[in-house]
Amino acid sequence: MKRILRIGMDVHSTNYTLCAIEPRFDGDDIIYANIKVTPEPDNIVQFIENIKKKVKDECDILCGYEAGCLGFSLYHELVKKGIRCVILAPTTMMTQQGKRIKTDKRDALMIAQCLAYGGYHAVHIPTDKDDDVKVYLRMRDDHKQDLKKTKQRISAFCLSQGYHYDGGKWTQAHFKWLKALELSELDRETLGEYLITYEYQTNRIESFDKRIEELASETEYVEKVKKLVCFLGVKTHTALSCLVETGDFKRFAKGNIYAAYLGLVPGEDSSSDSINRLPITKAGNSHLRKLLTEASGGICKGQIGHKSKDLKARQYGNPPEVIAYADKANERLRRKYYRMIRHGKKRNIAVTAVARELACFIWGMMTDNIGTA
Repeated sequence: MKRILRIGMDVHSTNYTLCAIEPRFDGDDIIYANIKVTPEPDNIVQFIENIKKKVKDECDILCGYEAGCLGFSLYHELVKKGIRCVILAPTTMMTQQGKRIKTDKRDALMIAQCLAYGGYHAVHIPTDKDDDVKVYLRMRDDHKQDLKKTKQRISAFCLSQGYHYDGGKWTQAHFKWLKALELSELDRETLGEYLITYEYQTNRIESFDKRIEELASETEYVEKVKKLVCFLGVKTHTALSCLVETGDFKRFAKGNIYAAYLGLVPGEDSSSDSINRLPITKAGNSHLRKLLTEASGGICKGQIGHKSKDLKARQYGNPPEVIAYADKANERLRRKYYRMIRHGKKRNIAVTAVARELACFIWGMMTDNIGTA
């Protein structure tokens, strides 16, 4: 029988801490080594070879490290060298209760114990193409965040000068108002620089969005994106993000499991007969959770059953059953939102509840479980 060895790796850009254990279910684990090495994959290979020499028997070896700054690069390097490796999702890891001391060696030991006793969920490893597209989409969102900050700075500058605009912001009327403000020469120059930055960032995002449309039209994505944009609030950027961030939707048995993967389900802290519901877990993919919550904000507006020209255009060309499924979801989600608001729920809670159910409908669409999400 093979002996079981689990190697936890606490990895940083400057060093790796490696801990090898042999789990013992009837006693204390055997710790073979817990050392720090320079950040080279070859050092991990050498570490494993040294452990094999100590054990001398045939071993079942599995390495793992927390998802973090290294992304998938170390994983791919180890797999190329024939080493089994997983990346652990930090929010799912078994942690030490009451831990007051945190060191790299303790973290490496904890990761090894998670690997030994199953106290974790592994991160999905995307294809190279999906990973490249995902990075591009996130880069675009970083620029969008920069644009948001520029808008806030312009508004704050105007307010500091005693001016406040009551109409719809970032419209032609708003820009006309900004240009007509009575400011000193230097303040006018300051506002002008802010507006130049705003225009530059806006143009950049427009060019990114055009490129995203091109990526979404590629063979492996086009049909799936075409289906997903049938939902209210979901346009090309969100649809493509769902595909590349999730990968294979069929690895989730049900829609509610997919929603849990995104951290959109409520937590619970119950004991005996006392049931205490908590806010959403926020486990899993935070980027996709944010996008679906923003999409739900778009759903929670307008008349129930109404279809805009833009939505009709996005749905055009899809099979009737796909459109019917999306229409059913759109109506149900809007009804859910307005019902929760009528019953006194806060808007943010209602929008989050809609996001959770939207995730279930997306899972249904992508797994051809239309009507069973």
